[in-house]
Amino acid sequence: MSIQGMNHFNVLTDDVDATRRFYAGILGLTEGKRPPFAFDGAWFYVDGRPILHVSKAKLPVDRKGVIDHIAFSASDLKGTVARLKESNVEFALGQQVGTRLWQLFCNDPMGARVELDFDPSESPP
Repeated sequence: MSIQGMNHFNVLTDDVDATRRFYAGILGLTEGKRPPFAFDGAWFYVDGRPILHVSKAKLPVDRKGVIDHIAFSASDLKGTVARLKESNVEFALGQQVGTRLWQLFCNDPMGARVELDFDPSESPP
């Protein structure tokens, strides 16, 4: 077997609409076609590929689970910060030591930790 790359992440939610607003409305992912599963959810795409699946489920008390965070490569640092502020989403922003990559961390509505990575050449907000 040879791993070819990451296929997708799946995030559990007890509020599909709030999760949809976060990933599509705030982060700008494109919601797309999803098979007709017996449970509610959504699939989000980048460049025609479904990279994030959202599934409605009863959530455990400890919402973090074993996955620490999911990370996306991103662009438009200033615009992203503005959208997060407009939506009252708390975040932490810094530059990675050595690479100077901009790293922005926030949580989705269900508590999943999300990392957005921006090119070091982007201007600070």
